[in-house]
Amino acid sequence: MSSTSTPKFTRFAWFVLGYNLLVIMWGAFVRATGSGAGCGNHWPLCNGEVVPRPESVETMIEFSHRLTSGLDGFLVLGLLIAAFRTYPKRHRVRLAAVVSMVFLISEALLGAGLVRFGLVADNDSIERAYVMAAHLLNTFFLVAALTLTAAWSGGLSRPRRPLHRQTAWLALGGILLLLLVSVSGAIAALGDTLFPAESLREGIAQDLSPTAHILVRLRVFHPIIAIGATLLLGALALKIQRLQPTAAVTWNCRFFLTMFGIQLGIGFVNLALAAPVWLQLVHLLAADLVWIGWILLAASALAAELPATAAAPATSREPLAGVPAR
Repeated sequence: MSSTSTPKFTRFAWFVLGYNLLVIMWGAFVRATGSGAGCGNHWPLCNGEVVPRPESVETMIEFSHRLTSGLDGFLVLGLLIAAFRTYPKRHRVRLAAVVSMVFLISEALLGAGLVRFGLVADNDSIERAYVMAAHLLNTFFLVAALTLTAAWSGGLSRPRRPLHRQTAWLALGGILLLLLVSVSGAIAALGDTLFPAESLREGIAQDLSPTAHILVRLRVFHPIIAIGATLLLGALALKIQRLQPTAAVTWNCRFFLTMFGIQLGIGFVNLALAAPVWLQLVHLLAADLVWIGWILLAASALAAELPATAAAPATSREPLAGVPAR
């Protein structure tokens, strides 16, 4: 077994990550179209059947999501088996693949809980918001684990010991900020689904109404949190890049800042157009890419050999995240 980068495994790992992003978007489509109850409260069966009759569009949407999720399980399992066959004991790629499998299982259990307890379709309880927030956090941890599986297999070094404390704290701060923005976004998306508005003016009127549902009143905080987080995350990313000015860190910093700027723009358009379903999906995909960008930025910075006081140029020969070293 080899402990070096293996291009075939790396390509498969990136493919599994990409497929997971599609599954996540389809899950959001299930929520946005109110199709979560398309299979009743049955799980893993659909309306008590292995292959349900196409009684409604909602049933087919929900059932297709279960099929794609089931395939995802086999892909992540295959990734895990391949990691154990390719890398030696205690290798970081093995660990990331194991963590990916764990979060995929918990992802399925959370999805099953939403269905079994009726926290789907028109359910507007605060309990649904709590479970959706937990579901989103689990999804982000799954994406992070898959990202590290691919990046580490592609040649990115493991975090250096001892960790550079300032870089580690900046990376952790960015993770917490992104999770806060994402949870507020999930709650806002749920409010948009349950209490849709025909225009921005109508949406603002709903948000400010003293008699509005709590999910409607909460969604007003998401754009405020997102704007504040943009300034903080930009500063954190640039500070990390100055502390560890390697080629990988510089590239990942630019990727993150670019994606975050695009995401912010999509968010404003989403708000102006009263959150149409297709734009909600684009917004979610961009959020996932922003998260992946930060994970790669943090991982490459923590793996950098340069001390914080070093003045190495940005053309360091450290391999880019996910690119096999020569």
